[in-house]
Amino acid sequence: MSRDEQLNEGRRHFLGVAAGGIAGSAGGVGVVVALSALTGADDADAAPRAEPVDDRHRWGLFIDTSKCAEGCSACVDACAEENGLDLQVRPHGQAAAKWQNQRSVWVRKVKLEDKVSGHVTNLPLMCQHCEHPPCVNVCPTGASFKRADGIVMVDRHTCIGCRYCMMACPYKARSFIHEQVEEKFSRAPRGKGCVESCNLCAHRRDDGQDSTACADACAALGHNAIVFGDIKDPTSPLRKALRGQPSRQIREDLGLNTGVRYAGL
Repeated sequence: MSRDEQLNEGRRHFLGVAAGGIAGSAGGVGVVVALSALTGADDADAAPRAEPVDDRHRWGLFIDTSKCAEGCSACVDACAEENGLDLQVRPHGQAAAKWQNQRSVWVRKVKLEDKVSGHVTNLPLMCQHCEHPPCVNVCPTGASFKRADGIVMVDRHTCIGCRYCMMACPYKARSFIHEQVEEKFSRAPRGKGCVESCNLCAHRRDDGQDSTACADACAALGHNAIVFGDIKDPTSPLRKALRGQPSRQIREDLGLNTGVRYAGL
């Protein structure tokens, strides 16, 4: 199925299920179904969420920088494809340099070099899904929020584009949508004047899937530098990876208790 066919299929699915959801009971069952339609997930074996998110889980990532390959952009590309960021088109007449600075990116590849030893470390940097997120604290409308399962998100319906959250984020993990969005996936709604960032593939969480696009892409190449899992589950791949080697948070001094941990820094 082509990308255009996927977009059209997602729209038809959303409109059909949303109509049924609106006609549902006031008890909230219809609303849950309608929201699940926003995900546009393709996994036929996964069951859409039938109950509210709770705090039994806290989702996060473990990233082993020693396995992150120089020049590899698989995680960045997979994120863009999963969330429709690759559908962005440079405005006519806009300079390429300005476009690169303004286009939305949810995962960035960062290169760190030790000035003394010259040792170079590559790592993907995204929203760190903090337990105490500064972006949520400064948002005047509540558009920036943290789900009960630890995923930090933006409600595009209440975001007013003030960009306070972008200034508050110590990881520069958020993007502002400067231009009109012509094409988007129902699972990742986007709109001009809103802020957005990595949401740990929340649509996958809500459809019962157990990974993220970035982790899957990294594993497909055999690098296995990114591990997704439940921080609260001692048996999860994430907790096992954390037990296996020392890790740290970026900007530990801020006391944010991030949901993304790095080894090899």
